[in-house]
Amino acid sequence: MGTSEAVLQVLSGAAPRLFSGDPFFSASDSRCAFKLPLKCSRRRASSYLQFLQYSSVQQFGARGIGSSFSGSRKVDPSWLHSCKCQKAESVSGVTTEDGNGAWFVDNAKKLNPIDSMVNGPNVLEFQDLQQLKQEKEVFTSSGGNGAPRDTFHNLNIDSIEDEAWELLRESVTYYCGSPIGTIAAKDPTSSNVLNYDQVFIRDFIPSGIAFLLKGEYDIVRNFILHTLQLQSWEKTMDCHSPGQGLMPASFKVRTVPLDGDDSATEEVLDPDFGEAAIGRVAPVDSGLWWIILLRAYGKCSGDLSVQERVDVQTGIKMILRLCLADGFDMFPTLLVTDGPCMIDRRMGIHGHPLEIQALFYSALLCAREMLAPEDASADLLRALNNRLVALSFHIREYYWIDLKKLNEIYRYKTEEYSYDAVNKFNIYPDQIPPWLVEWMPNKGGYLIGNLQPAHMDFRFFSLGNLWSVVSSIATVDQSHAILDLIEAKWTDLVADMPFKICYPALEGQEWQIITGSDPKNTPWSYHNAGSWPTLLWQLTVACIKMNRPEIAARAVEIAEKRISRDKWPEYYDTKRARFIGKQSRLFQTWSIAGYLVAKLLLADPSKAKILITEEDSELVNAFSCMISANPRRKRGRKDSKQTYIV
Repeated sequence: MGTSEAVLQVLSGAAPRLFSGDPFFSASDSRCAFKLPLKCSRRRASSYLQFLQYSSVQQFGARGIGSSFSGSRKVDPSWLHSCKCQKAESVSGVTTEDGNGAWFVDNAKKLNPIDSMVNGPNVLEFQDLQQLKQEKEVFTSSGGNGAPRDTFHNLNIDSIEDEAWELLRESVTYYCGSPIGTIAAKDPTSSNVLNYDQVFIRDFIPSGIAFLLKGEYDIVRNFILHTLQLQSWEKTMDCHSPGQGLMPASFKVRTVPLDGDDSATEEVLDPDFGEAAIGRVAPVDSGLWWIILLRAYGKCSGDLSVQERVDVQTGIKMILRLCLADGFDMFPTLLVTDGPCMIDRRMGIHGHPLEIQALFYSALLCAREMLAPEDASADLLRALNNRLVALSFHIREYYWIDLKKLNEIYRYKTEEYSYDAVNKFNIYPDQIPPWLVEWMPNKGGYLIGNLQPAHMDFRFFSLGNLWSVVSSIATVDQSHAILDLIEAKWTDLVADMPFKICYPALEGQEWQIITGSDPKNTPWSYHNAGSWPTLLWQLTVACIKMNRPEIAARAVEIAEKRISRDKWPEYYDTKRARFIGKQSRLFQTWSIAGYLVAKLLLADPSKAKILITEEDSELVNAFSCMISANPRRKRGRKDSKQTYIV
């Protein structure tokens, strides 16, 4: 490219951003182990020098997020500042190692704006695809051998994936010049962003997995280490602070002026632990997802130095101590309030929701695998093992329901007092809802949504059931039964867009009482049985684990018919998911990333192992002992030969 052409690319906003690894988080620098690098000072640089620098460059490269962006990113004004916290060679010493991170600016590639977004040249507009389809059909009807139709199908799918990658990379946010996460949504059609311009820990998980599967590790590493530094950040509401070890729900990168210096600015990370969220609910799942992503990073990249760092080991222990703390609850499940997870509004999931228990179990297994063997961890590991056994027994025994178990509940006797009572939680048979009697298939079953004294929430919650399969908290037979139920109830759970977040919806007076007449959670909308495309990736991991990937492939094929044309909505409404959600954000990042992860895993199922935790043989033995044990006889006694204390 000539000098004038390069200048035009820069001035038109097509030049890419350069970034480098974060020097605060060098694995070889132990002095930085407990620093809090949450501010990054920048001093304004001469725009004329920047002009000269980029007018002579034809190819840009940077280690980090990787793969070419087709020159579609607009120049961030903060990119024209030099960051004090970066090493000098990180800006000038660009690399193209293994082709990861290479940038090419080609004026021959034409940029096409779609809905005020700028997409790369590999993305075909929907109208162009329709025209191409018609041409191919004409050719086939004229005696073609059918190959053009297959070619069109492949082009269509490839264009959807290319568009998804473009949009995912457009959502990347930077801190001190390095990628640190992806914002929740980048919807150009909405000016009311609320908190969708923040990086949510739970929302970033599919984005992080997508980058890991692509071999782009830096953004995940930066995310893990920067969010870790926020763990000990000051967090209060009404002069009250939650337990130590809590991870934030989200954070935002803010640029603020330096005091006393009008020529310089600094970047700060502004976390939200729930004190600013709608409903003011602290996130329980953030720390659990963080541990799961940390393990996935190590398994995928082979870089175990991150999880071995002193500050990371400390962070894991803080999360575990917060979750394993003794309280007033008799159950091994985590007791939480309404809205602490993906369902972050009042939906009657207070108590012991399945989603939290499945993530809790998965995080415990991941943490046990990563914790360094040392004397200081001995008590924590003992408590962790004990909790794993008790939790697996509790979920498998009391949360499971199929036609046989439903009939047992139907015949329950109440007010039983004894250690060998059948109806341990005093469940009243009249609690069985009429819809379940007709809905339960002859083959298949699932884990109920919640269990408390005299209360069973019989709703099917998708994420909890899918992650119970992935984490092995469900047995092999139960895992297959969950997938059997999904196949049997395909019209209800998948329909026109995967995947129902729960089933069925709360309606009528029940909706009024349980949700408080929530206008966003109306029946068959949002968290009240809306359909969320991001659940595709959890469905895919669960199906691959049970060697039934064809189920996930079928769901992905359904999603591909609409999701790109509908501009990647956050969720869909109605029983069959025919409408885009009434308050759904478009270009929702975890809808995009969920689709990409599903496609990547279906292309190479072996990569799903970075997320799967297999059943531990010692846990199985301990579980068997618990089933056959007499509770009264075991009270106050400990067998010194047992690995686990029950």
